[in-house]
Amino acid sequence: MKKTVSVLFMFAGILFAITLLVSNLLATKIILVGSWAAPAGVLIFPIAYIINDVIVEVWGYRKARLIIWSGFAVNLLAVLFFTLGILAPPAPFWKNQEAFSTILGNTPRIIVASLLAYLTGSFLNAYVMSRVKILMKGRNFSVRAILSTLFGETADSLIFITIAFAGSFPLEVILGMVVTQAFIKTLYEIVVLPFTILIVNKVKQVEGIDTFDESISYNPFSISQI
Repeated sequence: MKKTVSVLFMFAGILFAITLLVSNLLATKIILVGSWAAPAGVLIFPIAYIINDVIVEVWGYRKARLIIWSGFAVNLLAVLFFTLGILAPPAPFWKNQEAFSTILGNTPRIIVASLLAYLTGSFLNAYVMSRVKILMKGRNFSVRAILSTLFGETADSLIFITIAFAGSFPLEVILGMVVTQAFIKTLYEIVVLPFTILIVNKVKQVEGIDTFDESISYNPFSISQI
């Protein structure tokens, strides 16, 4: 397989990283969806899973692995840069240090929860999407997209909410947040599915490829296989 990337692939990777970065910033705010609480990042984070689906469907698991680790590196760098900005002494006349730290200064617990949940959910989503595509011989993209999102988003929500908020909120609130996040993210995938299908078909047409991941390693750490 050629170790090259197209403009469309680069654009998908950039959009993926931006979505992750912004959703992590939004996650510092808790919102209500009906009577259920959820981090505000739930509003845009599902977009990352949709992009993940598109990448696996068109370019395959190996390219998705590259993008997932690239997104991880971007978010890790962002944490380091935010920390540097917070630690830098503020000007005496600037009175927003506390608010600045609250928004950008996630605790180590939140950072670990976010990164671990992201890696687990993203790789599970990509794996299910890839394997089921082979089993279904490339048919039923809608089923594959929904199924992979359900697995990936559930794992992501369970890991993030549990690690980030265990001990801070009652158990029923935590369970409610997990269910709410997984439900909203999967519903999001279903609602925009017609648009996702259009994108996938168009990108396949432009790129001239439709990858089937046969005889590849699904090891997330085999980053040399791109």
